[in-house]
Amino acid sequence: VMVWLRRCTHYLFIVVVAVNSTLLTINAGDYIFYTDWAWTSYTVFSISQTLMLIVGACYYLTFTGVPGTATYYALIMTVYTWIAKAAWFSLGYPYDFIVTPVWLPSAMLLDLVYWATKKNKHSLILFGGVLVGMSLPLFNMVNLITVADPLETAFKYPRPTLPPYMTPIEPQVGKFYNSPVALGAGASAVLGCTFAALGCKLNTWTYRWMA
Repeated sequence: VMVWLRRCTHYLFIVVVAVNSTLLTINAGDYIFYTDWAWTSYTVFSISQTLMLIVGACYYLTFTGVPGTATYYALIMTVYTWIAKAAWFSLGYPYDFIVTPVWLPSAMLLDLVYWATKKNKHSLILFGGVLVGMSLPLFNMVNLITVADPLETAFKYPRPTLPPYMTPIEPQVGKFYNSPVALGAGASAVLGCTFAALGCKLNTWTYRWMA
């Protein structure tokens, strides 16, 4: 009975973590307002996507103990995102671009670290966290390139009301020293280790709860 309880809980956690990390990832910002807030939104997207990927991937990786499952987890996130965006697009929401699977190469690095360090959890947290944090903002630039022209989108899908905090102001030129990739990568590299540790800890808590 305990074996099946463990398995069912494991699958339940994977679905919950994967769904929630995907939703948090695709709701982390609004691409429509890239006209004024391109780099700010991009940096927020990069950091949030890094953290949501790494916490679930580390949980899955340490639960199974099999290198390769982090990439599988990233694949789940990608498919969930495609489904969610397709649903929004069919409802008329202006997503006329496809999110490229930017999580996959970063997750592969996570798997590589876990395999190369002979499943050393602390190495996974330190090296894996830094590698994912440094690499994802770079891959995420592909998403930025595929975004449709924000002005065209804004005229095509006018919004009747605009909340005060989203009212466009003068573009923040040079606010992040014109390097959102460096800013996103730097912040993600530090926070990535923290969230990798959280993912591993979630695994420990899951086992204790089921014991």
